[in-house]
Amino acid sequence: MPTRLQSLRDDHRDLVARLESLRVAAEAVGEVPLAVLQSRVTRAVEFLTGELLPHADAEERGLYPAVARLMGAPEATRTMAEDHLEAARLTVELQVLQSELRGPTLAPPVAQELRRILYGLYALITAHLTKEEKVFFPILEERLTRMEAARMFRAMEEFAREAHAVHAVMQQAG
Repeated sequence: MPTRLQSLRDDHRDLVARLESLRVAAEAVGEVPLAVLQSRVTRAVEFLTGELLPHADAEERGLYPAVARLMGAPEATRTMAEDHLEAARLTVELQVLQSELRGPTLAPPVAQELRRILYGLYALITAHLTKEEKVFFPILEERLTRMEAARMFRAMEEFAREAHAVHAVMQQAG
């Protein structure tokens, strides 16, 4: 039976499936030719900047205010927003390392940092999505009216469109 949050649950399911690209890239460090690793890291960065971070922005601007209001606690989502900041910070670190994936071999310190960042992102985001689904979603399902849910989803869609537009401009510029 579909719930009011089915589209959000579907988004999370898709994100979890795409999240595997981070784990796969981490496992490939030192195990595959550098060209293959470069391709996997590029896919991971594209997923993070093109999908995950826009989704996180939409949550912070649309979903989290609804959760905070329903809980009667303006700071209730603060730790989750901190997860988003850490994911963004690690994504920047990954982008910096991505530029070092050139040449015939991968230097051991670069390989170590690459693994740390990719596994860190994978663990952080996996735990973050699980917390949203186990803590926030039940609150929203129980207390959010259909009209409030529709309003929240419209806002999230608008924020996601804005974030995707910014990402597209940055891609063209870079």
